[in-house]
Amino acid sequence: MGRRVRRLIWGGLKVALIAAIAASGVWWLRFAPVRVDVHQVETGTIIDEVMGTGSLEAHVRAAVGPRITGRLATVLVDQGDRVTGGQLVATLYDGDLRQRVEIAKAELAVARAGVEVAAAAIVRAEANAVHARTSFMRVEPLAAQQVLSSDELDLAAQQRDLAEADLRLAQLAKVESEHVVVKATEGLRYDQERLADTRIVAPFDALVVKRDREPGDVVVPGGTIIDVVSTEELWISAWVDETALGRLAPGQPARIVFRSAPDTSIVGTVVRLAPQTDAETRELLIDVALSELPATWAIGQRAEIYVETERREDVLVLPQQLIVWQKGVPRVLVDDAGVARWKDVVLGLRGADTVEVIRGVVAGESVILIADGSTTPREGRQLRRAQP
Repeated sequence: MGRRVRRLIWGGLKVALIAAIAASGVWWLRFAPVRVDVHQVETGTIIDEVMGTGSLEAHVRAAVGPRITGRLATVLVDQGDRVTGGQLVATLYDGDLRQRVEIAKAELAVARAGVEVAAAAIVRAEANAVHARTSFMRVEPLAAQQVLSSDELDLAAQQRDLAEADLRLAQLAKVESEHVVVKATEGLRYDQERLADTRIVAPFDALVVKRDREPGDVVVPGGTIIDVVSTEELWISAWVDETALGRLAPGQPARIVFRSAPDTSIVGTVVRLAPQTDAETRELLIDVALSELPATWAIGQRAEIYVETERREDVLVLPQQLIVWQKGVPRVLVDDAGVARWKDVVLGLRGADTVEVIRGVVAGESVILIADGSTTPREGRQLRRAQP
């Protein structure tokens, strides 16, 4: 009998112990203060930005090549060199063209001499014509008086007509010689221009970004020897989603982050918007001018641009990670005198990491930080703030 009582008492103690442990667990899970981190609501600046990805491009760019077909004699600049407008950058072999220029000069000299010969022939023909006309005028009255025969009159008239025809031929010969001079002059000018085309110069002050040819290569019109860009206007040409079109305009400030220097932002300005979107990606191309260049850069290098479309000062801001969406309604969990309380909020402008809160909380209020994967305290739960 005593043994049975002891067993009953021992069993009751174990049940009581288990019940106490369970009650303690329930209390701990449902009623014990939860340790939380909080964020104080404060005023600040919120910036709305449109992000795009693009590359560094030159607004003024040129492919420098020959105007005539030829073999390269020299290439005087290389990638990375700076050139000035009109600077000699390459030459073609010009021996045959120099010879043609000399031949053209000799042909011009011959043509000019022909003009002088024609002029002298005119002087001679004019003298013969004057003599023939004078002779005819002397013979004509004598023939009328029948002092001379009609045959002698006809001979004088014939000599007069021949002399005048010779004068006309001499004059036409001079005109022809002058035309030959014009042709020879143009031929010489053409050959001189072709000779000048063997000297290839930079079109403007620029930086050489690429060299495509070497001495000895045969080049043709339209081919490229070097690529040059003006460093006065370097832009970021970036693609942004077409949905942002209504928020973009020339003159808006922007910040530029090169992938080669992700921790550094460069100030820029939107220069222009393309009037057409890509048919496949539905993106819009915009050009952003840089206020400065990074220490090292390369045409075509990638960068992200962030165009500031709106800015609001002295507004309530919260990190976006503190906003919890429940059934389409934005809410925050606040520390209300040590108790967890849900509050509906009205959101405004959204920035990169923060969001404007128009209504629902006030400055100085404590919003509970809900980390990813953590258990959200239920409303009404006692809170205990984590030690800083």
